[in-house]
Amino acid sequence: MTNSSRTRTRLRGGRWPRLLAWLSVLAVIAAALLMGGAGLAHRLEMTDLSTAFGLLRQGAYLAIGAAALGLITLILASLCKRFKPALAGALAVVAVAAMMIVPWQMQQRAQEVPAIHDITTDMQNPPAFVALASAREAAPNEVAYPGESTARQQREAYPDIQPIILELPLIDAMNIVEATAQDQGWEIADVGDTKLEATATTLWFGFKDDVVIRLSEVEDGVKVDMRSASRVGRSDVGANAERIRDYLEALRHEP
Repeated sequence: MTNSSRTRTRLRGGRWPRLLAWLSVLAVIAAALLMGGAGLAHRLEMTDLSTAFGLLRQGAYLAIGAAALGLITLILASLCKRFKPALAGALAVVAVAAMMIVPWQMQQRAQEVPAIHDITTDMQNPPAFVALASAREAAPNEVAYPGESTARQQREAYPDIQPIILELPLIDAMNIVEATAQDQGWEIADVGDTKLEATATTLWFGFKDDVVIRLSEVEDGVKVDMRSASRVGRSDVGANAERIRDYLEALRHEP
């Protein structure tokens, strides 16, 4: 076989497989920058929430396009027996799947949980925000507990969210409560003899969720009640319930 014949064999399909491979890779990179940058831009207060969500949505659309382009590249390059472009196309599809798994899980979770954003272990007398009241007043969501409608939905969705009892003196219980809050990485706003207020910041978008923990002396020790409420958003996608579960579980295992 002549050199020219071997070249034609190697370049079966012409430049298209390589060109499509490059386009799919560039589209994946652009989609990743848009989706990842949307949260970072909002966290750094470079964009408002609406703009950040718009960037996230555009990134998701671009990612879907990149996956389609990667699939076309994979098929075409495989038919042309072009290994490297086929591999690039396959990697583009896999990368998009990895990028979309978290938004997909959040969407699925949002459909499974009620559209509420204020969770507490005491729905009759929820711990109140005092030190964080002004910060919450400046945010869209209310300072006061939303009321019976939210309580009813919480009882149905999160029946396990209950107070716990620490068999300790009050001062020792508060020390452990504060230490555990610090271990969670929360920004503590105020600590008193029977109450702690703090703010948890989400990693990606930097959403602020406020926490208040109240201690009450009971016969068996100290009862720990907790409330976690988002500053923005109608639904927290289960984040506040999960935060309460994780915190109280950590508190139980403190020495």
